Amino acid sequence: MGAVQPLRADDPRSVGGFLLLGRLGAGGMGVVYLARSTGGTLVALKVIRAEYTDDAGFRVRFRREAEAAARLTGPWLVPVREAAPEAPEPWLATAFVPGPSLTDAVRLHGPLPVDSVRTLGARLAEALTEVHDARPAHRDVKPGNVLLALDGPRLIDFGIARSVGSTALTASGVVIGSPGFLSPEQARGRADVGPPSDVFSLGCVLVYAATGGLPFGTGSAPAVLFRTVHEPPDLTRIPSSLLEPLTACLAKDPAGRPTAAELRGALNRGGSRDGPWLPAELPRLIAEHSARVLTLPDPEPEPSHAPTRRIAPDRPSVRLAPSAADAGAGGGSGRHRWRTRRLEHRPGRRHPGLRPAPRDAATPCHRSARGSVRAARSGRYGAEARRPDRRGRVQRAYGPRIRSRPEGAGRPRGRRESARGGRRLRLGPGGVRGHRPDR
Repeated sequence: MGAVQPLRADDPRSVGGFLLLGRLGAGGMGVVYLARSTGGTLVALKVIRAEYTDDAGFRVRFRREAEAAARLTGPWLVPVREAAPEAPEPWLATAFVPGPSLTDAVRLHGPLPVDSVRTLGARLAEALTEVHDARPAHRDVKPGNVLLALDGPRLIDFGIARSVGSTALTASGVVIGSPGFLSPEQARGRADVGPPSDVFSLGCVLVYAATGGLPFGTGSAPAVLFRTVHEPPDLTRIPSSLLEPLTACLAKDPAGRPTAAELRGALNRGGSRDGPWLPAELPRLIAEHSARVLTLPDPEPEPSHAPTRRIAPDRPSVRLAPSAADAGAGGGSGRHRWRTRRLEHRPGRRHPGLRPAPRDAATPCHRSARGSVRAARSGRYGAEARRPDRRGRVQRAYGPRIRSRPEGAGRPRGRRESARGGRRLRLGPGGVRGHRPDR
């Protein structure tokens, strides 16, 4: 298994009561996390992508396959600890194996000795025998799904295997798997893939373990798939003691391949050696992987997603002080009614002809957060503003009255006033108007 990667910002911090510690990998079906239970047990927790749950029969198949995987108790299989088919994103927790994958071992230390390849093949064939008794096929036997431990290999990642006769995630004509380790029937996109396909893939895995190469070469996926279907495998570097069983595994016709149980017997006939099954450098690699996992720090707690309060942008308003009559009668005792009028205003879009006039120090005036001017009336207005309207008229706000007149016109227009005291301003379609409301 590769190095544990840190959690991403969009990853959850816990799933089903398991604390997530990091990422182990990601694939087409979902993401695999390293997690810790409340009792301290480490597990590999696979969370299925939400888009697969749109399939009406997916949860039924997931539950069936999880129950079948939980019944697999072989020594070379990773047991299922817990599953949640009904969760919004279904998940499956299996025991965690801290060792490296076969891919990492071969990449770092080269091919395995012949005796190690025999032991590896026999134990993986035993694991496949139990898998085939419970389900049609594994479908993704490859070096990345084989973990190395001190006592033997472990076959992981059963996926969501397709049951015979059910509506499948893998449809006819769609290639599912890893090129280079696919059987010819998988490369053709056939839907009726069974146990012989896993035996073919296991043969490819053993060729990789013994030589560090692939039986059908490398290159683009279409080229590798073509050679898998139409060309013989390259077994020139295979030791002679392994040539016969591997040649049988890689037959093009599924009927010509041995079963997993027959392959196990053929590999065991070569005899087993006493002592460790791995070369001396690989136990050290397993110990390093285990030490890195044990020293992982706890992840940071998940940030809270409490809704933040949005503050509406400030809008200009005019606040009118009480009239002189009220001020004399109440003297600030609370009788005064402050009247506020919201002005129709678009923040950031001022009319180019509107400019503030100079004011004296006695006129209270302040500027809001967006730069709009708000003036409180105290006696007479000392500010004057000019703004042309749609007809080219200029409206002035000054003194005790509000007048609206065209440039050069004689008689004022738009005059509105009442006999009672108190005034407030309003910015309407025609510009600034003033009127005296009732108190």
